[in-house]
Amino acid sequence: MTQTNGRPKLSEKGLLTPDNCVVTLIDFQPQMLFGVANFDRQTIINNVVALSKATRVFDVPVVLSTVETKSFSGNIWPQVQAVFPAHAIIERSSMNSWDDETFVAAVKKTGRKKIVLAGLWTETCVALPTVQAMQDGYDIHVVEDCCGDVSQLAHDNAMKRVIQAGAKPVTSLSAMLEWQRDWAHRETYDAVMDIVKSHYGAYGIGVEYAYTMVHGAAATTFPEYFIPGAAKHK
Repeated sequence: MTQTNGRPKLSEKGLLTPDNCVVTLIDFQPQMLFGVANFDRQTIINNVVALSKATRVFDVPVVLSTVETKSFSGNIWPQVQAVFPAHAIIERSSMNSWDDETFVAAVKKTGRKKIVLAGLWTETCVALPTVQAMQDGYDIHVVEDCCGDVSQLAHDNAMKRVIQAGAKPVTSLSAMLEWQRDWAHRETYDAVMDIVKSHYGAYGIGVEYAYTMVHGAAATTFPEYFIPGAAKHK
């Protein structure tokens, strides 16, 4: 198996790999989160941070974008900014990020045709760029557990719309595991397990139990891979 950036190169055949996709995180800002009514807000933060950390582990390019920061929506969440402290953020006035030339140019610059897309709200900031990007030949995977809307109906209708248009629904965990793919890939195994233990509830508790009670390992201390200067910032 060939290597990419020190990692085994995964087969694609329709799946996500660290080498074939770009992650776009759209409008994770306080005012947008205030409006979410269909999903627990703290859980959305948790899942977005987990996905953000996973991009660092697998060296997946990321495009960050915000809308009307000063006049309405507020700054990008500090939890996300902490993962990408040196990352440029594309500021927009448009609800649809695909109407913004700078955003589209940033995606095109990566040279990747698969977009792992998450944002607030689902019915506008997720659905509109998803539908248009697919018209431009992109393959879109919507990270549903990182998205939310003003009502359950709004979110559900948006997900139906993007799925009918050809997008694939995924979760933050499923995307990370698709990038990992094989537990024998030791280059990323420990970092993935740290994210699991920090962010994925019962799954993480089970991993910690297996490590300490079954295999006799010492309890872990949850290292933070997003500390500035600790790793390459995308």
